[in-house]
Parts: sequence; C-alpha cells; structure tokens
Amino acid sequence: MNTRISLAAVGHATSIFLTTTFTLCVVFDLAFPEHAMYSVWQKLLPGFEWISWKSFLIGFVETYGYGWYIALIWVPIYNVFASRSGRCTCDNK
Repeated sequence: MNTRISLAAVGHATSIFLTTTFTLCVVFDLAFPEHAMYSVWQKLLPGFEWISWKSFLIGFVETYGYGWYIALIWVPIYNVFASRSGRCTCDNK
C-alpha cells in the first residue's frame, strides 16, 4: 500500500487554495471597506499595498509561493511518518 503523497499535487492545491482565498478577501475588502482586512495582508505580504494591480499581483504571487512553502515542509514530514507507520511488522491477531 502506497501511503506517500505527491509534492506537486499538494503544492499546486495549497497554492491555488491560498491565491483563491487572497482574491476573495480582496474582493470582500473592496465590497465592504468598513470591514477591510488589508492591513493584515500588508503585514503578511512584503510589498503589498492597498490596492493597485501591481500590488494585487505581488500578493497573488506571494500567496502562491506560500502554498509551495507549506507543501515543501509538510509533504516530506508526512511521507516520513506515513512510511514509518506502514513498516509495522507486529502480528495483530
């Protein structure tokens, strides 16, 4: 039984999730400026300012990069532990 997960699949999936979330948050901030969260994005994303196309592109690229950062750390750790748990030679009766 193969318990390993694909780095590429997790990297792209996590990155797309984060860029979608970022885009939805920017749309929410534009629709409801009294509840805007852009100050949080300014702290998390270097170079992000409120709001221009250049700034949005910077935030989009950085959130995509954060997705890969998460995958590069998480997937190998998961695969190590998954392979160790699959090596059990105990006799379960």
